[in-house]
Amino acid sequence: MKLESTLTCPKCGYRKQEHIPENACIVSYDCGQCGFTLRPVGFDCCVFCAFGSVVCPPVQAYGKCCDGEPS
Repeated sequence: MKLESTLTCPKCGYRKQEHIPENACIVSYDCGQCGFTLRPVGFDCCVFCAFGSVVCPPVQAYGKCCDGEPS
């Protein structure tokens, strides 16, 4: 299980490595450079699935998001 992911801001391109929590979906993340709030898009359950280099633990382990929907 990978618990580190690089989030990339879709607005300014800023990248930052973050720890992925195993017990919570992160649905809001503020960019450290421009302040843009990243939120899941489409069928993604969290910001890691939408903007990260590594998806969240439930998708890694079971192929579906924290809310039970397929990623």
